[in-house]
Amino acid sequence: MNREKFYLALVVFSLVGQIAWVVENMYFNVFIYKMFNASANDISLMVQASAIAATLTTIFIGALSDKLQRRKIFMCLGYICWGISILAFALVRLDIISGIVGSAAGAAATAITIVIILDCVMTFFGSTANDAAYNAWLTDITDETNRGKAEGINSMMPLLAILVVFGGFMGFDLNQPDSWTWIYVIIGAIVTVIGFIGIFIVEEPPKKKPDDLGYFATIAYGFRPSVIKANAKLYLSLLAFVVFNISIQVFMPYLLIYYEQSLGMSNYVIIMAPAIIVAAVTTALYGRVIDRIGFRRSVFPSLLSLALGYIMLIIFPGVLKVEGAAMTVLVLIGSMLMLCGFLSGMAVFGTQVRNLTPDRMAGRFQGLRIIAQVMIPGVVGPAIGAAVLRNAETIVNGDGTTSFLPSNVIFLAALIVDAVLIVSMIIYFACAKKKSE
Repeated sequence: MNREKFYLALVVFSLVGQIAWVVENMYFNVFIYKMFNASANDISLMVQASAIAATLTTIFIGALSDKLQRRKIFMCLGYICWGISILAFALVRLDIISGIVGSAAGAAATAITIVIILDCVMTFFGSTANDAAYNAWLTDITDETNRGKAEGINSMMPLLAILVVFGGFMGFDLNQPDSWTWIYVIIGAIVTVIGFIGIFIVEEPPKKKPDDLGYFATIAYGFRPSVIKANAKLYLSLLAFVVFNISIQVFMPYLLIYYEQSLGMSNYVIIMAPAIIVAAVTTALYGRVIDRIGFRRSVFPSLLSLALGYIMLIIFPGVLKVEGAAMTVLVLIGSMLMLCGFLSGMAVFGTQVRNLTPDRMAGRFQGLRIIAQVMIPGVVGPAIGAAVLRNAETIVNGDGTTSFLPSNVIFLAALIVDAVLIVSMIIYFACAKKKSE
C-alpha cells in the first residue's frame, strides 16, 4: 500500500462524499422548507425514504463488491453518477414546475414529491460509492494498528464538510432559487470530478481467497442466527450504534432551521464554524487515543460530551431565556460539546465495528453498519423529532403560508435517548466484568 496515495484517497473521498451528504442531510431540509414551505412531516418523510434507500443499496452493492472482490470501480463510477444526480436538483424550481402544474400550491407539493424521489435516486448512487464501496475499502486497507487513526480522520469529515459548505455558500441568499441552482451545480460538478480523479489515486485492496457463497447467500449472510451468535460482540456494538445515531437524528434534520428561525441567528456560521473546527481537531486526535485505550474506555467521554452539549442547548436560551451576545456564546459552547461528542462517538463506534468485522467480509457487513447508522436512526430519529414538534409554534410567511419553528425540546428528546445508551452500556460492561471474574 502506498501510504501517500492511501491518505490522499482517504481525505479526498471522505471529505467530498461528506460534502455531498451535507447537501442532502442538512441543505435539502432547508431547501424544501424555504422554497416549498415543507412541514416537519415532509422533512421526516424525506429523511426516512432516503435512509431506507441507503440501506437497501448498501446491502445489495456491498455484497456484490464482496463477490467481485472489487471496491475501486464502485467508488469511482459511483461518485461520477452521484455527482450527475446532484446536478439534476438544479431543475427543481417553482418557476419551472408551475408552468407544468399550474397552481402555486400544486407546484410546491409536486416539487416536494420530486425532491423526495430524486433524493432516493441520489442516495442510491451515493450509498453505492460511499456507504458500500468506500467504507468496505477503508476496512480492507487498514488493520487494528491504524484503524483508529484512519477512523478519526474519516469521522471528522462530516463536520468539516459542513464547514466547507457553510463557508463556500455563506454569501448565497438561500431564499432565492438561483442560489440553490448554483449550489447543486457546484457540488454536483465537484463530486463528478472526484470520481474521475479516483481512477488514479485509489488502490484496490489486496485480493483474498473468496468464499463459496452465492450472491444472495452473501446478502443474507449477516442476518443468519449462527453468524449473529458467532459475532455477538459485533452485533451488540451495532445495537449501541443504532441508539447513538437515533439520538443524533432526533435533532439533526431541524438543527439549521432551529438556529436561523427559532434563535434568529441568520448568520449561524458564526456558531457552527468554530464548533466544527474544535470538534474536528478533537476527533482527529481522539482517533489515536482510541487505538491505544480501546472501545470501553473511549466511548463514555464521547457520550458524556454529547449529553453536556444537549443540556446546554436545552437550558440556553430555552429555560433561562438568555439573549444577545451571551446567548451566542453559550449556544456556541453547547454546540461545541455536542459536536465533539457526535464526531468522537462516530469514530469510537466506527473503529469498533471495523475491528470486529470478519475478514474478507467488509462489503456484506456494510449493510448491517448502514442499518445501524442510517436506516433505523433515519426512520426513528426524525419521527421522534416530528412528534415532539407536533405542536410547535408557527410563523406566517410573506406569501401568507405558514412554517413551523423547531424548539429546544428536540435536544431534550435527544438527551433522553443518549442517557438510555449511557445507562445501558454501564450495565453491559458491569455484567461483562462480573462474568469474567
